[in-house]
Amino acid sequence: MSVLVVGISHKSAPVELLEKLALDGDGATKLIQDVMGGEHVSEATAIVTCNRLEVYAEVDRFHGSVEDLSGLLVARAEETTEALLPHLYVHYDEGAVSHLFQVAAGLDSMVVGEGQILGQTREALRVGQEHGTVGPALNTLFQQALRVGKRAHAETDIDRAAPSLVTAALERSAVPVAGAKAVVIGAGAMASLAVAHLSRSGAASISVLNRSAARAERLAEEYAATSLPLESLTDELATADIVISCTGAPEPLVRLADVVTARGSSDRPLTVIDLALPHDVDPSLAGLPGVELINLAGLADELRGLEATAGVDDVRTIVGQEISAFLAVRRQASVTPTVVALRSMATAVVDAEMERLSARLPGLDDATRAEVLHTVRRVADKLLHEPTVRVKELADAEPAVSYTAALAELFRLDPDAVDAISRAEGQP
Repeated sequence: MSVLVVGISHKSAPVELLEKLALDGDGATKLIQDVMGGEHVSEATAIVTCNRLEVYAEVDRFHGSVEDLSGLLVARAEETTEALLPHLYVHYDEGAVSHLFQVAAGLDSMVVGEGQILGQTREALRVGQEHGTVGPALNTLFQQALRVGKRAHAETDIDRAAPSLVTAALERSAVPVAGAKAVVIGAGAMASLAVAHLSRSGAASISVLNRSAARAERLAEEYAATSLPLESLTDELATADIVISCTGAPEPLVRLADVVTARGSSDRPLTVIDLALPHDVDPSLAGLPGVELINLAGLADELRGLEATAGVDDVRTIVGQEISAFLAVRRQASVTPTVVALRSMATAVVDAEMERLSARLPGLDDATRAEVLHTVRRVADKLLHEPTVRVKELADAEPAVSYTAALAELFRLDPDAVDAISRAEGQP
């Protein structure tokens, strides 16, 4: 069994295409369940963000699994295979490990080093555990990825060089945050970041609008903001300086007609930031006098190819170390079932020969029999010691051939016995 990743992100596809694959919580759960319905899949989960959708699966076959997972994404996007396939990427086995560790550390983010991806990786693990689709393989992999992400932020200066998307958007705004009246639409993780940043940056007032009044109230209370029903949006637009929307609603919430009505003939500067997929804001707002529209498409164009400098090299070093260590442990673990099966076979041979000896020499006293048994076992242990030590060393050296498979073949080990040991060791 090996880990397979099939995904799409801001690096491989335009925002317009990512919008078609945007998922809410229920959508992500449904996708994971569909993946689990695949013939070759034993575990699955997905990392879902505003600019990334990646399916992680433990599979027993590469080609069939790639086709199945890609087909699910094609169906979700309602695109032809030819239109979507060039924008998908695939990582398998060791490549999947490397990719996830880089994602968790923020090296693959639109804003390199941003910390929000760590929470989104944790959420992918939580959802998979909650629905029983994450087993020993993905649990171990994701737990280690979270550790890598935590190390990246704790041991380097990447936080000082890596703003969130909210910060990057507000830095582009022509309207200064200090003293501004801000409106935040939504109450999720991105909205929380927005409210926190606006509060720290000295916004004069912050209104939080959300369909769920309870969530808006909790977020507003935390930062001494004001919670309002979503129906208050037009009134709030009339006096707002900065609007940040990040709900991912199926239809735009900030409509051109509403903004025109709210502003009247005013050309007072207004910055509208749309951080949602699918987009929350009518793109035609960009044509209104005095209105500046900042969205993910624009941020992607600006941030693509740019990379924070402070801490990035250090993070890459940490990720490289962690990848090597994880793969070494995994290779060692892959050898263990074969070694255990080999030693079990040797024990069975010794026991069988001792029974034959007892039948041929019925008068053998207990002391002599115990000494013979001890000697035969020592001979078997010594004969097996060097091969088992060497197979572990060779496995750690990343061989081009499978020495464990060769060992199993040479000694005619029962494949079912090896598999049974593997399953027992893999249980959580």
